[in-house]
Amino acid sequence: MNKPIVAIVGRPNVGKSTLFNQIGKRRVSIVDDFPGVTRDRIYMDAEWLNKQFTLIDTGGIELEGQDTLLSSMRIQAKLAIEEADVIIFLTDGRAGIVNADEDIADILRNTRKPVIVAVNKIDTPKQEMDVYEFYNLGLGEPTPIGASNALNLGDLLDRVTESFADITDTAAEDPDEIHIAVIGRPNVGKSSLVNAMLGQDRVIVSDIPGTTRDAIDTHFSKDGIKYTLIDTAGMRRKARIDEPIERYSVIRSLRAVDRSDVVLMLISGPDGVTEQDKKIAGYAHESGKGCILVVNKWDLVEKNSKTPLHFTEDLRDELGFLQYAPVIYVSALTKQRVHRIPELIKYVAEQQHMRIQTSVLNQLIMDALSVNPPPAHKGKQLKIYFMTQADVKPPKFIIFVNDPELMHFSYLRFIENKLRESFGFEGTPLKLIVKGRKEDDE
Repeated sequence: MNKPIVAIVGRPNVGKSTLFNQIGKRRVSIVDDFPGVTRDRIYMDAEWLNKQFTLIDTGGIELEGQDTLLSSMRIQAKLAIEEADVIIFLTDGRAGIVNADEDIADILRNTRKPVIVAVNKIDTPKQEMDVYEFYNLGLGEPTPIGASNALNLGDLLDRVTESFADITDTAAEDPDEIHIAVIGRPNVGKSSLVNAMLGQDRVIVSDIPGTTRDAIDTHFSKDGIKYTLIDTAGMRRKARIDEPIERYSVIRSLRAVDRSDVVLMLISGPDGVTEQDKKIAGYAHESGKGCILVVNKWDLVEKNSKTPLHFTEDLRDELGFLQYAPVIYVSALTKQRVHRIPELIKYVAEQQHMRIQTSVLNQLIMDALSVNPPPAHKGKQLKIYFMTQADVKPPKFIIFVNDPELMHFSYLRFIENKLRESFGFEGTPLKLIVKGRKEDDE
């Protein structure tokens, strides 16, 4: 199931960004916050009382130029309604209800999604009487908050997360179906690749970056395996995102990654790896998704027999955190090697689901310790008692030790490398968790 999306909407200067930032730094543990993938300021994954959700701040999404302020607010509210599962309608308790609030309320009343009216700048008990006016918006009981000092923030988040129970997951997905998100910068050939894989023009192809606004699901089967391809909108650097709808297309792309099993990370052969590629791939990696590096437009690259080797070395150097990801060189235009992609996806999906018996893992730990004993730290020696696999997709391992603080990240990396050498796990990140345990514990 997708993480619920919570959007903060409201007219300018009511404190949307202040509330967003308070949720980010107070009482809520941030799950992910990657600056640079338009997630700073407008997009953040968070958790409240073990309920994860994605928070959108629409404060920075205002049209420039000749558009009127009212038009800007209408677009913000409509986009938030379209993308969000729960909406926080933020108002200003000191100013009271103004015409702009009523305009936004008119839009929100026509949605069937949960809307919570939050009345901001209620910082003292005396001001709480100002809240009653906001019943007139016709959107239910308002919640008084003070965003600047996190007053009643917990009450607001309780109401938000309680609303998750009313959200229906419309995607009744086949558990055996492999979901693939096609991600990458604009104009690297995502839609062309989807069309080439399907053998038919199911997605509009254009040379204009940003043509694909939505994530489009396409189901197909190959060799008895069912797949769902999610063609996503191209992700741009935040400085290049000029329209509110393009900002939201980034959110759609990241949401597509969240509900995928394997991502095809497209990289332009002529351009090589860019900073934006690193950030997009980083999101997929941190999300624990299987990953395949697809170098597209390979037909446009001048090459010799050693070009793929050198290009792969550059990929490994630039994307150091994706050492495990297989690389395939294709041309969506000529369909060169495109037919091999489904087989590679199937292989990576199998690697994600691999389970290793505890006895085999402990033999690996014993062998690793004999080859490379962990160094002592401040006179204390790390002792590893045993390791077990706790989960798949991605494979998660728990390592029980005498003192977790003695486990240096370099030794943890050594254990991860041993796991990959012994069992493969190609295309999937591994999660290694270190827990303390006394030697005489049962």
